[in-house]
Amino acid sequence: MGRGDLTDQEWARLESHLPKNVGRGGRWKSHRRVINGILFRQRTGVPWRDLPARFGKWKTVHDRHRRWSADGTWERILRAVQADADAEGRIDWSMVSVDSTCCRAHQHAAGARTAEPRTPGRRGQPGQHRSDEALGRSRGGLTCKIHLAGEGGRRPLAFVITPGQWGDAPQLIPVLERIRVPRPAGGHLRTRPDHLGGDKAYSSRRNRGYLRRRQIKHTIPERRDQRANRRRRGSAGGRPTGFDKTIYKRRNEVERTINALKGFRAVATRFDKRAYVFYGTVTVAAIRLWLRS
Repeated sequence: MGRGDLTDQEWARLESHLPKNVGRGGRWKSHRRVINGILFRQRTGVPWRDLPARFGKWKTVHDRHRRWSADGTWERILRAVQADADAEGRIDWSMVSVDSTCCRAHQHAAGARTAEPRTPGRRGQPGQHRSDEALGRSRGGLTCKIHLAGEGGRRPLAFVITPGQWGDAPQLIPVLERIRVPRPAGGHLRTRPDHLGGDKAYSSRRNRGYLRRRQIKHTIPERRDQRANRRRRGSAGGRPTGFDKTIYKRRNEVERTINALKGFRAVATRFDKRAYVFYGTVTVAAIRLWLRS
């Protein structure tokens, strides 16, 4: 076993959720070796062609990652791993925090074909395809942004990929809508945290109204201009928003989750041209964090 490869304990948690061989030909072989190759590229950020020979053909590793990113296999595996963790009581729902981080895009991430991609072996587009490829341009160059919801155990529950110049507040609702943890015994998915924390970038009437409708307690500081506008309107401005400094201290947990994600060099710097492939790259990194004890 090489450095960074799946341990026996991690493989035992993952193996049952992987696609099975069906029919003749043995389509999916060497799952463990191929996934270790994908994790090696995630951790080091090397080009696919430079993968060590111990992982087999580099194209096999690359094509499996691209295919599973396109057809949603990585996302289904993440949900299954989260369901196992929830059944074991390893998800801290008491405090879920939201935040975002910018990822600098490498020059090789630009220049994707204008033709819309297709899911290998199927009709239609990949589920996470974006026409803008989630690339934005700013004074720092090409950037991509990850909007993230992390639980108290410092692992990602859900995330959204957008261009780097997009704001944080409009993405709070899409991120929360993606929290969907299955229950092994069946029934409704777990979608609502006990408490939500976020910085003042998420303070908007739309977000607060959404959280109240879903009966989600939240601790989000009010921006100075919003506070002044509310006071200027008098009784029509509504009551002051509640804010608990003690609970707000736990918002550092999502920042530490982001730091753990960006410990993977292929996440910290985007090398993938297609947005759906980069979404799969971030999903694989999230799966690895969930597999750890």
